[in-house]
Amino acid sequence: MRYYVILAFLLLLSACNTEPSGPIPVEIVRQEDGGFQLLRGGEPYYVKGTVARDQFLDILVKAGGNSVRSRGDREFLDKLHGMGLSIMYNLPVQPERNGMDYDDTTAVRKQFDEVMAIVREYKDHPAILFWSLGNELDWIPPGIEPNWKVYDHLNDLAKAIHEEDPNHPVMTVMGTGDWEKVDSLIARAPELDLLGINSYADIGRVHGVLEERGWDKPIIFTEWGPSGAWQVRKTSWGRPIEETEAEKAELRRQRYETAILGHNNVLGSYVFHWWSRQETTHTWYGMFDEGGRASESVDAMQYVWTGEWPENRAPHLVSLVIEGKGAHDDVTLEAGKSYTATATVEDPDGDPVEYAWELVREPDQYGAYAGGGEIRQPPIPDTVPADANSAEIQFTTPPTPGEYRLFMYAYDGNGHYTTANIPILVK
Repeated sequence: MRYYVILAFLLLLSACNTEPSGPIPVEIVRQEDGGFQLLRGGEPYYVKGTVARDQFLDILVKAGGNSVRSRGDREFLDKLHGMGLSIMYNLPVQPERNGMDYDDTTAVRKQFDEVMAIVREYKDHPAILFWSLGNELDWIPPGIEPNWKVYDHLNDLAKAIHEEDPNHPVMTVMGTGDWEKVDSLIARAPELDLLGINSYADIGRVHGVLEERGWDKPIIFTEWGPSGAWQVRKTSWGRPIEETEAEKAELRRQRYETAILGHNNVLGSYVFHWWSRQETTHTWYGMFDEGGRASESVDAMQYVWTGEWPENRAPHLVSLVIEGKGAHDDVTLEAGKSYTATATVEDPDGDPVEYAWELVREPDQYGAYAGGGEIRQPPIPDTVPADANSAEIQFTTPPTPGEYRLFMYAYDGNGHYTTANIPILVK
């Protein structure tokens, strides 16, 4: 009988130990060299994070990641904590581009109360790392004068959060457009503890610009990755040329090692984007495909986070051409004709590679902001053979002239893939 009582007690104790046990204090310490160090629970903590939802988190942990930029309910926070992950919690501060009017005191107060209710609900959860007030509140549609009262609002919120929750730093996130906005942020929101920066091809310029503007607090890169669709070369007919997955993986590695690591004012980063996403194309920013396969970029992040490549790596794309021409060659074809497309793919582990191809029509226009309103373009029937599991295929252009893209996907059968595409003008 005594054995069963002890066993029951141990099981109860084990169950209790799995429950969140209260906040883990987080603080930013200024060091003697003028840099900063993040402490979590009194221990150094360098953020190795990604922008994520509740997907592929086991792969994130295996790759050496320790944090996500997201939001969610208590169940989600419990899951993160149970996996050893923290969260930069995105608080719902709305930008002007979404219709928020910072001259409307009623709307501002309503938003203030909603944000503080979330802080009060989750402030003692051990998964919380930072509170983040909105995303790119500085991005205003062209031709509209920004209302910098938004930063007054951020300061009021940061002050209130500090009083309610002394355990977690407060930040906001801005992009890298008009840098004069940093002057307004410094003047109007001194209560902020750090600044999140979303930056892509221009990530190497961020440190110099912030220093020039007088920002003397730490930063964290809250979005970064491949070059943005607005930053790459375009075809002669104006369509952005997407970097191949192999190029993106190498750029992620290089940008992490040069612009993020080794800078004493950087507390870490959140790489973009830990799932599939439609923005310009369905492959541009996501590090997984629509079937949940991990890309070469996931391998690259594991390498920079841990110093070791995965045991089994994604296929590596060497080249993709149509009749010998690549994406930068302004591929122009005739309507209703047959052409040859060839992919050269190498698998680091010698795994057999399978292929899939799609020809899609370019959308009439892209989303005005972050892919908003965009729809994944469906494959055009009768252009690519149904059994096109080959590194070289014959495809047929549509009978209707227009702008298209040919996508190639290569799979290794072990949950990995690589991809590339070529914009096509059909005359």
